[in-house]
Amino acid sequence: MSTLNKKKIINDPVYGFIHIRSEIIFDLIEHPFFQRLRHIKQLGLSHYIYPGAQHTRFQHALGSLHLMGRVLDNFRNKGIEISDREYEATQIAVLLHDIGHGPFSHSLEETLLPGVSHESLSYLFMKELNQQFNNQLSLTLKIFQNTYTRKFFHQLISSQLDIDRLDYLKRDSFFTGVQEGTIGVDRIIAMLTVHQDQLMVEEKGIYSIENFLNARRLMYWQVYLHKTSVSAERMLVNLVKRAQYLLQSGEKIPCSESLVIFLKHSLTLEDFGEDKNLLTSYGQLDDHDIWGAIKLWKNHSDPILSILSNKILSRNLFKILYSNDPISRTLVEKVKAGISKSYNVLKKETPYLLSSGTVTNEAYVSEKQKILIYTREGEVKDIAQASDLPHIKAMSKIVKKKLPMLAQKCIFT
Repeated sequence: MSTLNKKKIINDPVYGFIHIRSEIIFDLIEHPFFQRLRHIKQLGLSHYIYPGAQHTRFQHALGSLHLMGRVLDNFRNKGIEISDREYEATQIAVLLHDIGHGPFSHSLEETLLPGVSHESLSYLFMKELNQQFNNQLSLTLKIFQNTYTRKFFHQLISSQLDIDRLDYLKRDSFFTGVQEGTIGVDRIIAMLTVHQDQLMVEEKGIYSIENFLNARRLMYWQVYLHKTSVSAERMLVNLVKRAQYLLQSGEKIPCSESLVIFLKHSLTLEDFGEDKNLLTSYGQLDDHDIWGAIKLWKNHSDPILSILSNKILSRNLFKILYSNDPISRTLVEKVKAGISKSYNVLKKETPYLLSSGTVTNEAYVSEKQKILIYTREGEVKDIAQASDLPHIKAMSKIVKKKLPMLAQKCIFT
């Protein structure tokens, strides 16, 4: 294929035309590892609440690529020196930052591979791609790992004001139709700058950052932690855990070859280093593996597997209750008894039809890498101190809520 043919234009519903100006970026997009992201929804099961939320990790990665180019162009216009090599490497880093996500994105991250983050898997994919592309991703790996000397490049990839967040808030708001999540991306990009090798925001952009933080907080309650979405995702987690238990107990559970590997074995990050085939198998997993399995499991002889599969397919979800108070053990035992009677299952199996825990909304955590404001006087301040709006300080507090989730149609005894 000629170089000219790799200079593509992609029409994105959020930003319009996205230009692919680099041959290696085009080749990375074409790679099967990256193409897999077409089949992984950005918001897991949120389309059960917002029917338009059908967008994918593939779209998000392309949007992040586009925004990164705009930010780097803005920096160059402000006189910040960025080489062509740094420009390309940073774009590749943000393009591949989510390539390690598995089926349903965050929903199953701690279930299929407990203790293995998608960031760690993204790094493994980048290392493998670096080998396949003759070490052309070496600088990208340094930027992604934060070992490159110019730290602001990594902050653009991973921080409390990174390109990932700018795109997913803009994109998720667009596809869900939740207008409260709308942010001024153009204004934020124009206000970004670099001072003492740190990513900062010019003081005149402070209100755009306040809106960004507020939009993030609202999107968490209205979309990411919407009670119906949380309920559906907890049911999916319980279903996968049941499949894992049955397979590891010697039962036959029909599903794809790749899914069998991650259901049957408790794998660690070290296992990926010892067995190169694991990464290839993981690179073949997407949402379709799970949906295909659920359709097969709905008629399985195991009642738990069958009940959960049918409920997820028909959107017959757990009831859910948020509470600021701890859940009493008496209530939990009462619910378990009701589930056991309603669904004719052993009491020891009722945890698969019940879930409880805590949801957390972290709009801005001042203890983490801060969002820095560069004032007109040349001072550097944390957004929480620079803002004259009291709710920004309030948003720096982590909000937690307890949630017991109950199976539907329980008979309480």
